[in-house]
Amino acid sequence: MEVPKAMIVEKIRGKSGAEKANEADKELPDKVDTETDAALLEKYGLSHEDLSEDFGGQAPSAG
Repeated sequence: MEVPKAMIVEKIRGKSGAEKANEADKELPDKVDTETDAALLEKYGLSHEDLSEDFGGQAPSAG
């Protein structure tokens, strides 16, 4: 599932604070593939399962 980086960064900001969110913003690709980028997500305390649950199994729109 692809998720816009901004949505991931905001989740990290809420969970781990601004410093980690800023770090993730620099490191993550513009579109985060929750399966391919699983190791990066884990670094910030997120998992494919968590994000899939949060978005109801649907990739959120970038709109």
